Amino acid sequence: MRTVVFLLVPGLHLLDLAGPAQVFSTAADLGLGYEVRYVSGREDVPTAQGVTLRAGTAWPDTSPDDLVVVPGWRSGGEVPLRVLTPGQASGLAAHHAAGGTVASVCSGAFALGEAGLLDGRSCTTHHALQHLLARRWPRARVVPDVLYVPDGNVVTSAGIASGIDLALYLVTVWHGPSAAASIAREMVVYARRNGDEPQASAMLRHRGHLVDAVHRVQDRIDARFGDRLLLSELASDAGVGERTLSRAFVAATGLTPLRYQQRLRVERAEHLIGTGETVEAAARAVGFQDARMLRRLRSRPGAADL
Repeated sequence: MRTVVFLLVPGLHLLDLAGPAQVFSTAADLGLGYEVRYVSGREDVPTAQGVTLRAGTAWPDTSPDDLVVVPGWRSGGEVPLRVLTPGQASGLAAHHAAGGTVASVCSGAFALGEAGLLDGRSCTTHHALQHLLARRWPRARVVPDVLYVPDGNVVTSAGIASGIDLALYLVTVWHGPSAAASIAREMVVYARRNGDEPQASAMLRHRGHLVDAVHRVQDRIDARFGDRLLLSELASDAGVGERTLSRAFVAATGLTPLRYQQRLRVERAEHLIGTGETVEAAARAVGFQDARMLRRLRSRPGAADL
């Protein structure tokens, strides 16, 4: 049993809390073994949306397998120098020092900074607060324009709805992509978004549909785009015939499964090349036998949209 503790700060945003809480609650419903708890400095916790929540006030016992999450709160572009009590800050630091995972949503990253957990780490927060976070914690490496940033057992996410992406990422780490995909489908979250991918990534551009069988195949391709994937295997995953899958996939995404896989490969290769890898090394890393196919795909008209 893994305990997920949400540390609630007065004025918190409901979706910062409710999104990831729903992920772990759904994980528990699916038998993955989660207990969700809530703690605050006061029993009655006002929220930015006007609903008052109830929480325990005693810091819970946690183990290295457990997770502590700090949702964000309404900041108005400014964040007080101190939002945590000394006991809360030391509790966060102690949990991390014992090997536990600590996460934040939106302005919750400032609470992690208070606890001394951002120094020397990559992190992110809401786009409107990124410059303030960098000024407040100059030893942190603030990554702009991403959904979430894992750095060891500290994971930070951007604003509001990105808390869902962070929680699904942690489920993927702990239980695999299939479990995360099952939770996403249960929550009717059809865009399984990666933390280091921009909003315009291929994984997102072709997720704006409601065909569950196609989403299941996309999940498989997303997780294994560097492998050789047979259409028969993909159709079996979707529970349909090969011709049915091909028609449904094209209708939903505008691409064949192979073309979709190629787009993911090229996009990842472009990222690797941009970080200093050779074309040959990038081609091998994404599953091409040599660089010729990668060069051919990159040279096509409209390759920037791959």
